[in-house]
Amino acid sequence: MSAVVILFRRELALAWGGGGGPLLACGFFVCLTTIVPLAAGGDLATLRPVAAGVAWLALALASLLSLERLFERDLEDGALDLLALGPLSLEAVVAIKAAAQWLATGLPLALAAPIAALALGQSIDLAPLTMLAALIGGLGFAFTGALGAALALGAKRGGLLIAIVVLPLFIPPVVFGAGALTRAAEGLSPWPAMALLTAYVLFAAVIAPPAGAAAIRGAQG
Repeated sequence: MSAVVILFRRELALAWGGGGGPLLACGFFVCLTTIVPLAAGGDLATLRPVAAGVAWLALALASLLSLERLFERDLEDGALDLLALGPLSLEAVVAIKAAAQWLATGLPLALAAPIAALALGQSIDLAPLTMLAALIGGLGFAFTGALGAALALGAKRGGLLIAIVVLPLFIPPVVFGAGALTRAAEGLSPWPAMALLTAYVLFAAVIAPPAGAAAIRGAQG
């Protein structure tokens, strides 16, 4: 079995074994999108114009929850040193961890996104687009989040530092993803915004592995 498959399976096992991370993220996402209608009075006419923005904001915040332990636990138990000496480069390790993070957390959140959007008053006709946009955006969140987790490696308040570093980087996918759904709700083509969202994801996938690897080497040194 190749080193890539072994590491990928390990990351998935850790994601599900570390306190039910995906379930925690989905629970937070559902709770947040449930509280907003209650706070707004449940008026669909009021909620519908902001449904896409609120859903994407909740998606971004839920994606933060499991990032702190992405590299920190490996640094604490020495596994990160073994990974650095293994057959895979640190750049590949960062990319595999980000991909596993997306599959373990981003995919469940994307499946929950249409339901949450419906609770916020979004039309059911937009459910497929909502899921597609959340799948693409979740991949961007995973790679950007992996970079933030690597930059915060070894910090005393790593979770807070990750949020400070990552949240500004989450703004483009939130804007593009919410923009695509808003345009579709207005009868306009969502694909220009989806193209920008995809371009952001590709940019993050190219930049995050080498930048994250450099941050890990700095923390190990």
